[in-house]
Parts: sequence; C-alpha cells; structure tokens
Amino acid sequence: MTFTALHRALGREPGPVTDEMLDEAVQQGVEEQDQLDWKRALPDQRELATSDLAKDVAAMANSGGGVIVYGVTETAGRADGRVDVGEVSESYERTMRRVASSAIQPPVVGLGIHRLGTEPERALVVVVPASVESPHLVYRGEYFGAPVRNHADTEWMRERQLEAMYRARFEERRASERALVDLYEQVLASRGTSERAWMIGVARPRLPIPLPRRMTRAEATAIFVEAYRLAPAYSDTNRVHPIEDIDRHNPRPGLRRWVARPAVTGENYAWKESWATVHDDGSATLAAAVGGARSSSEGHDPGWIVASGRAERFTADLAALVRASAAHHRADEFEVRLGIEWTGPEPLQIQTVDNFDWPLPDISVPLARYTPVVMSMRAAVDEATFRDQLCDLAEDVVNQGGVQNLRTMRRTEPEPETT
Repeated sequence: MTFTALHRALGREPGPVTDEMLDEAVQQGVEEQDQLDWKRALPDQRELATSDLAKDVAAMANSGGGVIVYGVTETAGRADGRVDVGEVSESYERTMRRVASSAIQPPVVGLGIHRLGTEPERALVVVVPASVESPHLVYRGEYFGAPVRNHADTEWMRERQLEAMYRARFEERRASERALVDLYEQVLASRGTSERAWMIGVARPRLPIPLPRRMTRAEATAIFVEAYRLAPAYSDTNRVHPIEDIDRHNPRPGLRRWVARPAVTGENYAWKESWATVHDDGSATLAAAVGGARSSSEGHDPGWIVASGRAERFTADLAALVRASAAHHRADEFEVRLGIEWTGPEPLQIQTVDNFDWPLPDISVPLARYTPVVMSMRAAVDEATFRDQLCDLAEDVVNQGGVQNLRTMRRTEPEPETT
C-alpha cells in the first residue's frame, strides 16, 4: 500500500492517493514540509527539461522521498485552494520520467504519477520514492549541485552535507551486500551439495518496504501461485520448473517468512527437490537440486552435470517469484544473487544440447568453483523490459560455464519501424 507525506499530514492509513485527499488538505490548510510541496501550475512539456522539475525531484529524493502536488495554491506555505492544471497526456508523463532519469545523476526512477480530479480542478501528484543512491546531482551546463528540502524550501547542499551523504550511501551499499550474502548462505545451509549441484537464488528489495507487516498464509500462497503462473512465459519450454515442484498451496510459517516445501519427497524425487520462501520484507528465495537430473527412465546424470536448460528455468522461476513479490509489496528494484553450489571432487559442468537434444559436452568449461551472479533488477517495469533483464541474468548464469546461447528464453523483438 502507498504511504506518503500527504497521508501522514492528514493522519491517513496507507492507501491510494485520491482527489478527496487534496480537498481535505486544502480544508485543513496543510503546511508544506520537507516531503510535501504545493505547486500551482505544471511546466509546459517543451520546457520540462529546463524547468525546476529536475531540481524538485532530486531534492525530494535527497530528502528521503516525498510528494509534489501540482494544482494546489498556497499562502505562507499552507494549502488554500485548487486550480486546474489542464489535461495531462501520456506523452507528458513519459517526458517527466525521462527528465528524472536523464537530468539527474544518479537517475531517479520509479516516480509515481497520479492524475486526479476533473475540470476545473484537475491536479497531478508526483510521488518521488526514497533513494539509497543519494546524493542526486542536477547539472546545468558545466555546473552541478545537490538540492535538498529544508521544510518548505529547496536549498543546495554544502560540502559537509555532500560528504555525509556519500558516506551514508557507501555504508548502506556494504550493508545491503552483506544482507544479500547472509540470506544466500541461509538458503544454502544444509543442502546436499556433495551429492548433486544445487542452484540458490535470493532477492531483496533495494529499498526497505514501507511499514512492513506480517503476511498471511493466503497472501504468501497468492505470491507462489502468481510466480507459478508467470514462470512458463519467461522460459519457453514444456519441461518441469522448480516452481512446479514446491507445495505452493500450503506454505509453512518461518521467521518473518513463509516456506514452500517440496511437493513430493523421497529418494526417487531427490533430483528435483525444490524450496522457496517469501518474506515479510519483500525478499524471496528459491533453491533447487539441478545436478544429477534424470536423463532417462533408467538413470541420472552425474551430480556435477547441470543442464543449461534447467539453469535457465531456475532463473526464470526466481524472476517470476521476484515479480510476484514486488507486485504484492509494491516494490521495484531488487538486488539478486544467484549461484550454483557443488562441493564434490569433480569439476562442475554446465552442459547444453544441440537442436536434437543431444548433449554437447565439449562446449562446457569445467569449473572448480562457480562465482555467484549479482545483479540489480527492476520489477515494476513493462513486460518487455523485464524479460530483457531476465535474459541478461540468465546469460550471465550459463556463460560462466562456457555456454553462449540461451535455449529456452528469447528477448523481446523490437517492433518494426513504420514509414
């Protein structure tokens, strides 16, 4: 659920940003603050790049996120009326997002843009997310500065403020990396990696989830079921996916998480054992046995052989789990760590096949140790962008073992140009 400075000022619970909230803010004379800015009019679309938009957005991002409301007048910083900002087109929204990502460094992404009201009181609310990449700099020719909110005003940071923000950024990054590795090691613990190779995938939101709460079993089940629905579209194959081998309809409680155990157990099914978790803080994990797969009705591959198709399907399933968790928690950017763990004496091999499904062992590069792949993924993006991110991740996973091409995934084909 959305919780903004406007919700806080009105004493509201988390929920959508509504036109009725703007009326209430005017009635109460809500005052501007560090994370709330009233503005009368929108800049012309042709002037957005040179307007104060970049400075205002960067200032909010540098102040922990905030809300810019266009279409509300103020006196001495207090809301006192509504005006009409006119029709806001999809093109205008795209230009706003482009300015926020191109005129600010590092880019500010994930703006929430809400068109509210009807003529003659149309308004536009821009929700700027909190950022862990502060300070964000705004460039004007050869000069740059870092704006920040000071109650109702926007000021430029001094050197000491910049130094403190850079130090906080680097410390947060180290803490985030350590938390991701710790989660990975938790999932890896107790897996039988000396018998068969395991794939381990973990993902954490880049920004903490606002007001996290305990998920219910029904909510966790819904995330697992949605990931199960999404996964086959990301990896075009009729082979078994790890997400299919978990008991997604009956997750068990864990420490601030829900755990989906293997759907079936026993020695005959050890080669496709899978586990998944979804956490109250938006994190998600997936672990699956991928070595020693059943190669025929009579036997299995050696435990150190991992079929590239299985690695791709695992990657697709982890991405589907991230997508489903992000939608539930209203998150966007995730840090992902994905590795293949094998502790047996033989070198690990990722093996692909030809167009007739015959193994191509000579292509593989034997690995004494697999280096986990780490990547930032945005989940709240369009399907084509998300699919391309997924292919980037899957290529990193299989390339390490000497396999060049993906077999079960395809990037989104660009639309043909029209003349």
